[in-house]
Amino acid sequence: MEHYQSSLDAAFHALADPTRRAVVSRLTKGPAPVKELAEPFDMGLPSFMKHLRVLEKDGLISSEKVGRVRTCWVNTERLAGAESWLSEQRELWQARTDRLADYVETQMSRSIEDAS
Repeated sequence: MEHYQSSLDAAFHALADPTRRAVVSRLTKGPAPVKELAEPFDMGLPSFMKHLRVLEKDGLISSEKVGRVRTCWVNTERLAGAESWLSEQRELWQARTDRLADYVETQMSRSIEDAS
């Protein structure tokens, strides 16, 4: 459980930054070289590489250098862990809001009956 929690913490830490979220989003479409990943961002390559290092350290992406080209790809297993946690939370809160809606409808029905 502790390992699951720490990997989940790392995933959300990495995804906390909009640049890193955009990189992960791009990589869900397929592997890409660093140069291509960096193009949309208004920052120097050293700054961009810091973002890639965070993503790689936290296990959301992997990379490989062949010659002068470093290619990155997304680690779907790590993303699936974060998505699973979000799904659990969504189900929990959906059940709570459903119970609240039922309660409000019951109370409104009673109020209408009492007024009649």
